[in-house]
Amino acid sequence: MMLEPSIDDLQKTIKSKYTLVTIAAKRAHELQHTNNVLVDSKSNKYVGQALDEIHAGKLFVKDDSK
Repeated sequence: MMLEPSIDDLQKTIKSKYTLVTIAAKRAHELQHTNNVLVDSKSNKYVGQALDEIHAGKLFVKDDSK
């Protein structure tokens, strides 16, 4: 079974797996309460919708390094 989007594709946007999981979980929790999805998603699950948003570039990590 292939997961879409793949972890490799997601890590092009967010390098750290830990950060990726944390952002997806927080966004899934937000979606559970608001159902305000930023992109058309194939998934009917909140985590899948959050991952689709990350893949589409709607969610990202602000780079604080200088």
